[in-house]
Amino acid sequence: MIRMSILAIIRLRGRVDVDPDVETTLRLLRLYKKFHMTIYPSKLEGLEGMLRKTQHWITWGEIDLDTLTEVLIERGEIPGGKKLTDEYVKERLGYSSIKDLARAIYEEKIYLHKLSDYIKPVFRLHPPRGGFRGSVKKPFKENGELGYRGYAINELIRRML
Repeated sequence: MIRMSILAIIRLRGRVDVDPDVETTLRLLRLYKKFHMTIYPSKLEGLEGMLRKTQHWITWGEIDLDTLTEVLIERGEIPGGKKLTDEYVKERLGYSSIKDLARAIYEEKIYLHKLSDYIKPVFRLHPPRGGFRGSVKKPFKENGELGYRGYAINELIRRML
């Protein structure tokens, strides 16, 4: 069995001078503002084209289970703006804890973007502690911050929590 992965997508650039088509695509990805993050399965139809279209405004990569758990615990919210708790997860979603919910999302048993009635699918992050390592106008491969970065996304997310 081929293991698919979960992608974390973070918007790094703001709203000024964004092409309307790109802005629409960012909205479809639920990346409304700078430093917003969403999580999608990599096998989602059409996602690759959306990432390619918005690559000059975002960065993305494969999130690991520990980082996903940390994000849900520290930044997870329920509709109404309250923090995600183990009690809420147990009562509404049937998982014993946030860690079990994170494992189910990571193993693709459920999809976070389809739980929007119970959990906000957008995580609001801080700017990274220590600043960006490179320019937010260059691709990651050229010592910048934009585009695909693989598993290095986990280090960036931890600095932004």
